[in-house]
Amino acid sequence: MAAESGKIDPMHQFEVQTIFEGFELGGQQIAFTNSALWMVLTVGVLWLFMLGGMKRQLVPGRWQAAVEGMTGFIDSMMLTNIGPEGRKYTPYVFSLFMFILTANLMGMLPVGIFGLHPFTVTSHFTITGVLAILSFSIVLVVGFWRHKLHFFSLFVPHGTPWYMMPLIAMIEFVSFMVRPFSLGLRLFVAMTAGHILLKVLSGFVINSTNAGIGYGVAIGIPTFGLMIGITALEILVAAIQAYVFALLTSLYINDAVNLH
Repeated sequence: MAAESGKIDPMHQFEVQTIFEGFELGGQQIAFTNSALWMVLTVGVLWLFMLGGMKRQLVPGRWQAAVEGMTGFIDSMMLTNIGPEGRKYTPYVFSLFMFILTANLMGMLPVGIFGLHPFTVTSHFTITGVLAILSFSIVLVVGFWRHKLHFFSLFVPHGTPWYMMPLIAMIEFVSFMVRPFSLGLRLFVAMTAGHILLKVLSGFVINSTNAGIGYGVAIGIPTFGLMIGITALEILVAAIQAYVFALLTSLYINDAVNLH
């Protein structure tokens, strides 16, 4: 948190900082940043979660039940949205869902009491945009691999009058091309807005407390209570955004597989 003359900078938490210099590639310096660190930590936590829950015990413990519940949840979603063929894409969508969920929740960790600052990697459009482009690329590969040029029929819904086809095809094409942008932007905006709000409220708590006990009681305590409620809401948003990203990805893959 950047504080100067009683001012709280809500955007400082999103600053990408270099931890150590890496190497040069094509004239560009490749450094290991706080963003890269938290992505590595996210993958590590996710790996430990999966490792501890894949014991395949006949009577599953809580950890194994949690992992099986997550995998079953995504598998059911793929089966519902795509059909039996959707199960071949379950590993990708499950990995996508768990990475986003874990990254979102790790960005909410109260490690500030230890002098650290959590970094929410999904609050950067460069990260969410890459995930969206990856999902969109899979849709294109699957669509053209299965249907060849017939994939373009996706832009002309069944029953469209011939005289409306040029207009409808153009609208459908623009809508299709906007998908990766909207997919990445939705997650980025949701996580960024929530963290900015929490930082602003924390500034109210700190400044009102520093201003005196009267301000602390009248402003700081109610604001702190509001922060607790919004933090709980942010945890819910973190899970919902991961689900929405996975759900939309499965629906887009369905379009490529079944050509609705």
